[in-house]
Amino acid sequence: MCGIVGYVGMQSAQDVVVAGLKRLEYRGYDSAGVAVLADGGLAAAKKAGKLVNLEKELGQRPLPAGRTGIGHTRWATHGAPTDVNAHPHLDNAGRVAVVHNGIIENFAALRRELTGRGHALESETDTEVVGHLLAEAFSAGGDLADAMREVCRRLEGAFTLVAVHADQPDVVVGARRNSPLVVGVGQDEWFLASDVAAFIAHTRSAIELGQDQVVELSPEGVTVTGFDGEPADVREYHVDWDASAAEKGGYASFMLKEIADQPQAVADTLLGRVDGEGTLHLDEVRIPGAELREVDKVVIVACGTAFHAGMIAKYAIEHWTRLPCETELASEFRYRDPILDQRTLVVAISQSGETMDTLMALRHAREQGAKVLAICNTNGSTIPRESDAVLYTHAGPEVAVASTKAFLTQLVACYLVALYLGQVRGTKWGDEIRTVVRQLSAISAEVESVLSTMEPVRDLARSLAHHDTVLFVGRHVGYPVALEGALKLKELAYMHAEGFAAGELKHGPIALIEEGLPVVVIVPSPRGRSVLHDKIVSNIQEIRARGALTIVVAEEGDDAVLPYADHLITVPATPTLLQPLVATVPLQVFACELATARGNEVDQPRNLAKSVTVE
Repeated sequence: MCGIVGYVGMQSAQDVVVAGLKRLEYRGYDSAGVAVLADGGLAAAKKAGKLVNLEKELGQRPLPAGRTGIGHTRWATHGAPTDVNAHPHLDNAGRVAVVHNGIIENFAALRRELTGRGHALESETDTEVVGHLLAEAFSAGGDLADAMREVCRRLEGAFTLVAVHADQPDVVVGARRNSPLVVGVGQDEWFLASDVAAFIAHTRSAIELGQDQVVELSPEGVTVTGFDGEPADVREYHVDWDASAAEKGGYASFMLKEIADQPQAVADTLLGRVDGEGTLHLDEVRIPGAELREVDKVVIVACGTAFHAGMIAKYAIEHWTRLPCETELASEFRYRDPILDQRTLVVAISQSGETMDTLMALRHAREQGAKVLAICNTNGSTIPRESDAVLYTHAGPEVAVASTKAFLTQLVACYLVALYLGQVRGTKWGDEIRTVVRQLSAISAEVESVLSTMEPVRDLARSLAHHDTVLFVGRHVGYPVALEGALKLKELAYMHAEGFAAGELKHGPIALIEEGLPVVVIVPSPRGRSVLHDKIVSNIQEIRARGALTIVVAEEGDDAVLPYADHLITVPATPTLLQPLVATVPLQVFACELATARGNEVDQPRNLAKSVTVE
C-alpha cells in the first residue's frame, strides 16, 4: 500500500524523490521519509503525517546534496504512524537505509534473532529488521545486491524493498515478492517506484520486474537477477500517458478531475476493440476460442468497487452467454474451497493489478486448473502477468483513493468480455453484438450529459451534510449501483451508508426507515424491465409513507416516479444492462460533494490506501 521511490542520476536526489512521493501519496499518507547518500555518508529525515510535514522539515533542515536517494510514504500496518515508525529505517551504524511495502510475516522471529546478537531496534515495524539484516550481510560481502538477495531468501510474506548503503554511494537496490516495483529508465538516470506515476515527469520508458527478483541501479545501468542470483529476463515497455494526466488540471481535487475524465476514459476503453463490421477483437485475450467454447462456468473475483463491477458483469454474462456466473469476494474465495476445474473461466478484476486478495484468489484458481482472465488498468502489474489473458482498461492514472473512472472502465471491459464470450460461443448473433457495441459507444456522450446536470445534486449533497445515515436501494443491476453509492459515501464522508436490494426491504431493513432519513433509489428503466420498475415504484411509496426523504435516480421521461420523489435525479435512457454506466455518476458526485461539505479530504480518505497489497 505504501509509496516507494528510488533514484540514481545527476539531479538532486532529494528533489526527485520528494516530487515522486507527491505523486504516490495516494498509496499511503500516515508518514513519509527520505534518505540521501552524500559526502561518504547517509542522511535521512522522516515525519509522521502527510508529506507536507516532511517537506516542512526538509525546508528547515535540508539534507546534504546527493545524487542517490530513496523515499517512502507509509500506510501503517506494524506500529502506529509515528516519526520513529516512519521509513526509511537505518541500521545501528547509520550506513544502511531501507524502505518497504508489504508485510514481513516472520519478522518477530528475525527480530528476536537480531536482538540476541546485540542489535538495538527502535521501531515497532517489521521493516526495521531488514535494515539490520542487510547491514550484516553487506559486512560479510561488501555488495548491496548480494546482501539483498541473501536477506530476501530468509523473508516470508509479501514485500517490496528498496535500500541504499553509504559504502556504495551510486547504487540503489530493490527487490519484490507479491508487491509492485517498476524501473524507470531515463537519460543517464534511473528510477525505482511502486508506480510509474512517480517518475513519469522524467521518463516514459519502464521495465517491469517479475516475482522474486532483485534489481540494481547504478551509473552503469540496470541489472536484474532472481533471488538465487541468476540473471533474469526483463520486459521493457512504454507508458502511454504523460505527467499531465496525473495532475489535477485545475480541479479542486483529483477525484473531481477523475469524475470529469469518465467520458474520455469510457471511449478510450472501447477504442480499437471493434472492427468496422462490429466484430470484437480483444487482442489481449489470447485464450483460444476452442477453449472458451468449452467453458461451463464463469467466476468473477474482485474486492471493493471492483466487486460491484463484477456483480453487474454477472447479469451481462448470464444474459448474453447463458453461462452460469458467480461473483466472489476475492478475500473469501480460496478459503471456502470453491469448485473449479479446467472448464472454469475466472475473471479477476483489479484497478492496480496488485490487489493481494485478488492475486491470491487468481493463484488458487490456476492451481485448480482454471483459466484466468484479468481486467486491469495498470500495464505490467502482477495480476495481468500471472493470468492467461488480460483486458486492459484505459482509464489512465487514477490518483484519488476512492475509485470512479476505474469503475466505469471496468464495467465497459466486463461488457466487452461478456459480448466476446457470446461471439465466440455463438450465443449472440453478429447484429445483436453490433447493436450493443453501438449502445456502448454512445455511453461516453451520455456520461458527459449527466455531468453537465450535476449542480442540483451538489446542492442536495451540501444540504444533507449534517445527516448521519443514508440508505441506497436498487433492483437488478441497480442493486450493485446502490452498493457502490453506499461505499463511496462510507469512503469519503465517513457516514453510515448501506445498500440494499429493494425487494429485501420488507425482510428487515425497512425497520431502519424513519422520518427525514435520506434514501436513494436506483430505478430501472420502465422499458426494459417493466415488472421490476413497477415493483420499485411500490418500494418508493413504502419508504415515503414512513417519512423518509426519497432521492430517486430515474431515466428521463419516467413520469411514474414523479409523485413519490422528493428529489429527482434524471439520467439518459439506456438499455437496462448498461444503465449502471450513467446511474453511478450522480452517486459519485453526491458522495464527493457531501464529503467536501463535511470538511473531509476526498482524495485521501482516512485509513484507506489506493492499492491494497497485503491480505
